[in-house]
Amino acid sequence: MNNKASALVVSNAIEQQNFDEAIQYVQSLRPIDIADILALIEPKLAWQLLERLPNRSTIFSYSEPNIQVALAQTFPRDNMAKLMGEMPADERADLYKCLDQDQRDALLPALAQAEREDIRRLAAYDERTAGALMTSDYATLGAQMNVTEALAALRLEAPDAETIYHAYVIDEQRKLLGVVSLRILILAAPEQLISDIMVRSIVSCVVSDNQEDVAKTVARYDLIALPIIDDTGALVGIVTHDDAMDVASDEATDDFHKSGGVSTMVGKLKDVSIRVLYRKRVFWLVFLVFGNLLSGIGISHFEDLIAANLVLVFFLPLLVDSGGNAGSQSATLMVRALATGDVVMRDWFSLLGREAMVALLLGGTMAVAIAIIGYIRGDEMVSLVLALSMMSVVMIGCVIGMSLPFVLNKMGFDPATASAPLITSVCDATGVIIYLFIASKFLAI
Repeated sequence: MNNKASALVVSNAIEQQNFDEAIQYVQSLRPIDIADILALIEPKLAWQLLERLPNRSTIFSYSEPNIQVALAQTFPRDNMAKLMGEMPADERADLYKCLDQDQRDALLPALAQAEREDIRRLAAYDERTAGALMTSDYATLGAQMNVTEALAALRLEAPDAETIYHAYVIDEQRKLLGVVSLRILILAAPEQLISDIMVRSIVSCVVSDNQEDVAKTVARYDLIALPIIDDTGALVGIVTHDDAMDVASDEATDDFHKSGGVSTMVGKLKDVSIRVLYRKRVFWLVFLVFGNLLSGIGISHFEDLIAANLVLVFFLPLLVDSGGNAGSQSATLMVRALATGDVVMRDWFSLLGREAMVALLLGGTMAVAIAIIGYIRGDEMVSLVLALSMMSVVMIGCVIGMSLPFVLNKMGFDPATASAPLITSVCDATGVIIYLFIASKFLAI
């Protein structure tokens, strides 16, 4: 049964106050599937079921932010505060930042003091930084504990910790001294000190680091969790592997959108309004309309040449599109390489030489193909013009496509904006001018 049908069954059961039937229907489902069903039910009905489920905080956490906000507006204040108290610290802070000021003011007094302070602290960090991504639910140990004491401490911390597979060793000032895995603790002798078995070489990030850098660090070192420290070296939180991968997924989606000339969007495409879709897409389209005027200016400058050699018009789209396609390929490779850290700015010159050689080979291959067609449609001179133009257009397209991401990166812009529409427009205008300029040198008017 699909989610819509399941939502109808559950909704009808709740409306008839048959909560046992509704609970029995969803109890065999995974939390994320229950969250999908609740998203299709009226918030008032969804709340009546959610508050009766034992794993309600987990189900609520799987809901989309807009659904969470809608449910938060429906829940009674005390019940909502209790639910937030059961949520992981980072997800609780994310929800808090999505609420309007009136909802925040209403909820905070109902929360425990420790939870209020934790929310305020996590919500204070700038968006897209490690501080905004981290959670304060982590396990800590003292360096002078023995293994028996450490395991006893972890048993007490386990219910509230995001993960206990790694415990972080800190001193009295919360300075991060080391990390010890649960595996090492289990295998160690009971009387061994934590200071003797902990790993002192720690991979960590600072609260002000970019979330994308945090995700790359987690992926590079294959970490379950990454400790986050402040400027003094004190441990303030951790970023878990699943949260880091969510960032990596969001960044990849963001790059895909930008590569198509679409501004960053939040939420699912099917839920985005027409107004938002228009606003996210209109800028680049209008901007590139004026950019494409360069192609028109180039054509108008060579009107007499085109009038005398109409065969040139037949090959014009083919040539300029080839340059744009070659440029888009180069830009895609460079954008991804810059995003993953495979290349840096100082690699530009060496990559330029290699890209020129690749472009020469590509352009030569394509030139042979188009020269044959040109000879059939025209004559030897047309064939020569097409061959030279193809090699030039592909060469210029590849160089522009490879270089523009580096230029944008140097200027502080996202290199992803160099892809697709922008590269194609630049290469189209350049290709038109190169093609007609070469034709003017070989063909009579």
